[in-house]
Amino acid sequence: MGSAAPKRANVWAVLTFLEAAKRVMVGKPFRSDRMLRQQSLPKWIAVPTFSANAFSSVAYAPDEILLTLALAGVAAVAVSPWVGLAVIVILLVVIASYRQAVRAYPSGGGDYEIASKNLGAHAGTTVASALMVDYVLTVAVSVSAAAQYLVAIAPGAAPARTSVAVAAVVVLVLVNLRGGSRGGPVMAAPTYLFMLAVFGLCLTGILQESAGILEQAPSAGFEIIPDSAFDAGLVGLAGGLLVLRAFSAGAAALTGIEVPSSKVPSFAPPRSRNAAATLLILGLVSAAMMAGVIYLANAAKVHVVQDPLAQLRSNGEPIAADYIQDPVLSQLAETIFGAGTVPFFLTVAATALILLMAGHAAFTGFPVLASILATDGYLPRQLRTKGDRLTFSNGIVALGLGAILLILVFGSDVTALVQLYIIGVFVSFTTTQLALIRHWSRELRSSADRSERWRMAKSRAINTVGFVLTAAVLLVVFVTKFEFGAWIAVMAMMILFVIMRVIKGHYDAVATELAVDDPIKLRALPSRVHAVVLVSHVRKPVLRALAFARASRPSTLDAVTVDVDPEQTRRTLQDWDRFEVPVPITVLASPYRDTIAPIIKYITELRRDSPRDLIVVYIPEYVVGTWWEQLVHNQTALRIKSRLHFVPGVMVASVPWQLASSEAVRRNENLR
Repeated sequence: MGSAAPKRANVWAVLTFLEAAKRVMVGKPFRSDRMLRQQSLPKWIAVPTFSANAFSSVAYAPDEILLTLALAGVAAVAVSPWVGLAVIVILLVVIASYRQAVRAYPSGGGDYEIASKNLGAHAGTTVASALMVDYVLTVAVSVSAAAQYLVAIAPGAAPARTSVAVAAVVVLVLVNLRGGSRGGPVMAAPTYLFMLAVFGLCLTGILQESAGILEQAPSAGFEIIPDSAFDAGLVGLAGGLLVLRAFSAGAAALTGIEVPSSKVPSFAPPRSRNAAATLLILGLVSAAMMAGVIYLANAAKVHVVQDPLAQLRSNGEPIAADYIQDPVLSQLAETIFGAGTVPFFLTVAATALILLMAGHAAFTGFPVLASILATDGYLPRQLRTKGDRLTFSNGIVALGLGAILLILVFGSDVTALVQLYIIGVFVSFTTTQLALIRHWSRELRSSADRSERWRMAKSRAINTVGFVLTAAVLLVVFVTKFEFGAWIAVMAMMILFVIMRVIKGHYDAVATELAVDDPIKLRALPSRVHAVVLVSHVRKPVLRALAFARASRPSTLDAVTVDVDPEQTRRTLQDWDRFEVPVPITVLASPYRDTIAPIIKYITELRRDSPRDLIVVYIPEYVVGTWWEQLVHNQTALRIKSRLHFVPGVMVASVPWQLASSEAVRRNENLR
């Protein structure tokens, strides 16, 4: 035992280090009675808390409009205000539509519940798959855009932009695994800072433009080389499709605007009214920021393109290979405030921060939705439970891994990621509007109050307009973005839909199969019990297994060993006689030196001879303290158990024998 002491100390040291590292990163476990109660947020906190995702899209949606139109040259960029206006109109219509959802579902059901209750399980699953894909993309796009703005402050970090984005996702995962408050002034401060920075930027820029002192953006002097497919500018079918493509890219500004409608219980009373007011404020603020940024981008002649090295020229010559294209807000801040000034750094930093907050918000929504779906049987049950910090840790980790995968695959390229974006948003928008139309139609049939019927008819009309417009936008997005990457998002949604339906079917089938239909039959005792103890060597674990088997007083008891090595079998039989074991032992022949097949055959034949009897197989197993010890022990026992689980009427009893190395693990568990 002396040599085992250092082993135990090493195991204990490793376990202690891992536990300490986990607690440093995640924190100490929370008791269940510390479950956080639902906070009631006043509007001044609710607006910024639930608007981070929507507001953050101002940091990249105008860029996508401008760089898409730039494919047709500088002249085409002049159309961007009209494209932005179309996006703003859709935004305000969707806001009005979700204000009706707040009135219809004051419990804050969200798109999944609204679709499921009014259109059925398939529609609900469709919305859920779209939302889950959209959450992953929200994290990937937001964090990648945040890394882009950080590069605007520190250009030297450009080669490490992808690494910075991945590191940011890891930080968000750890922050959310730690749990804690999801709202309050601390969460609201970054959003207010961003609003102040953008409105300050827009106001200063408009005043400078009115006074005729607005300078041109750093990229204004570049010439944009049109793509060969758009040599004629926006004329013809190709030009029209490009405008629609720019519109679909700018529609990314609508991501997250529905969040307050699913958070109604979080608002202070009157909850529905406050949620509706928050939606209105969110829509107006988002529209104002979007309009201001696009207007100033045109006034300052901001030039952004998809491929700067191929599309930009300076005095007729290609631009420098090390040119870094800054995003629109960054260029505007440099133009209006001046590079290196405090307002410049404040604007860019606030933009990066709001983008990270948008990613953080997705880590709140995705795990909750996954938990609801798991509770309904559409996802594995492991996603419905909270971890030791009272967070849905499995969902948080799954979202983080999905976002990191996208960032690595697309190299944190915001434009490439946005091509996958938005289609899931409009699948959700369109389905929800259709569900609300059905809801109001049903309510109209059951209501006799004239004023109530008028209100319901008005809500249905608004949702009808919302359905028509969001369906049209969905079609535009699907057509214009499909070949540029939207097919990946569509495929991901389809795969998720199929997976959820398969899981639901499995859980339903298992529930039906396990339902008690004949309790008397299930309570019937077996005629006899046959106990079989597996023997490899005559050692302490085997003798303990024999003792346990005898203590259960079976009808018959037999020991079985497989003759893989004749010399070893001979020693086993000699030891059996020497220790005077009072149990008969059967030697199973194994001409091909296979241990498992003869045992399975023996048990199967025993079961065939006595189909109404119960067979209990006792398997001695070692309890070890390290992972590598587990690899060199118990592998045969594991395979035997796996095979026996498929034989009806057979039970497997594991008989543990604790080796010295397991003592440190046992002590660690006792200390908890």
